Amino acid sequence: MPEPPAAPAQTHGRAGRNLPAAIGIGVGLGAYVVLSLIYLRPAFVVLVAVALVLAAVELHEALQKQGMTSAIVPIAIGSVAISFGSYFAGRQEPVIFSTTSVLLASLALTVIASLIWRMPKGVAGYVRDSAASLLIIAYVPLLGSFAALMLAEGRGAVRVVTFLLIVVMSDTGGYVAGVLFGKHPMAPKISPKKSWEGVAGSLVFATVAAICMAIFVLQVPFWVGIILSVGLVAVGTCGDLIESMIKRDLGIKDMSSFLPGHGGVMDRLDSLLVAAPIAWLIMYLFVPGG
Repeated sequence: MPEPPAAPAQTHGRAGRNLPAAIGIGVGLGAYVVLSLIYLRPAFVVLVAVALVLAAVELHEALQKQGMTSAIVPIAIGSVAISFGSYFAGRQEPVIFSTTSVLLASLALTVIASLIWRMPKGVAGYVRDSAASLLIIAYVPLLGSFAALMLAEGRGAVRVVTFLLIVVMSDTGGYVAGVLFGKHPMAPKISPKKSWEGVAGSLVFATVAAICMAIFVLQVPFWVGIILSVGLVAVGTCGDLIESMIKRDLGIKDMSSFLPGHGGVMDRLDSLLVAAPIAWLIMYLFVPGG
């Protein structure tokens, strides 16, 4: 008698994900972030560096499907250097090198190293492969480094928590509203599941979180929270669409299956990467200690 087929992994009908695994991964990462920010901030920088390296590797492997081979070794080394250099430069007293100077120097060295790394392979495809390297450098370590910049500033842990909470609540609100009420596609040719109702849910959830953080934690006027929520929801949504466009162009569903229930690391960082510079800029301008 043949064995019955194995039961499929538990998923939400419209989410299409393994929810138990996704929740477990999310809770575990959330606990690590909170504990590292409270007790050992360099451990958070380790998480940032590891996430950026993994995301760069995923994008490198995805681009190879189109015959574009980036210089992943110097990019990975540069991602670590940018993350740790920016943080520790900002934490040392007195400041010898500013965080921005370390960031720019690390970024420039990463670009130069990537261009030189490709030279031994010859002229054919040099522009194509160099373009792949520059795309990864600009998209992953450059944007992601702003999380380390936030942490290096005054009350850095609070700034990072504010940034992460707003983006997470935006994603949560978008998911809930999209599943329950989503009827009007926002960009059907790019991301069919993303709806205008989901964007509205993102804005509501993010605004509540941002205003609470602004008043009770950052101790700034409520309107700073509104600026944060509107800015981060707007760029976070664009970040999600940008990664969707990349995946559709490359003909893949997820960047990888590294995170069960989530897909790849890039699939979790899409909103965070583009939101990090905007969060840093808004808090740099409106929150004391920037």
